[in-house]
Amino acid sequence: MNRKALTLGLLLVAGGALAVIATADLGDNLVYYWSPSEMLQKGEDAHGATVRLGGLIEAGSIQQSGLDLQFKVSDGKGSVLVKSKGTPPAMFREGIGVVVEGSLQRDGTFACDRMMIKHDNDYRAPTDGQKPSMESVVEG
Repeated sequence: MNRKALTLGLLLVAGGALAVIATADLGDNLVYYWSPSEMLQKGEDAHGATVRLGGLIEAGSIQQSGLDLQFKVSDGKGSVLVKSKGTPPAMFREGIGVVVEGSLQRDGTFACDRMMIKHDNDYRAPTDGQKPSMESVVEG
């Protein structure tokens, strides 16, 4: 009888813990991946959420003053102004794919905490007379 009571007690504790985990608000710990147009469609729901925003860096949108950097990320349907502090990765330039992590602010800008540059992993050997390229190396 004592063994049955202990087993039943352990099952109740495990079941209770599972119920708490299943019903807990885990949404605060999620990081969503959105394109600029998806973020713009979310409207008010996009503010304050931790998001990974992915797209291409718009031509002519990069502005840097000291450590303050801003640029627009676009998916061809919409664009979002991203503000970041610090030195961008070595491959950072117009037209390249980027994923920035941060949150959309009330003023419509995206505050970037982390930046990742998308690149292909193809090594291109230099042709005759061409200098070696480090296009597959990413910093940051």
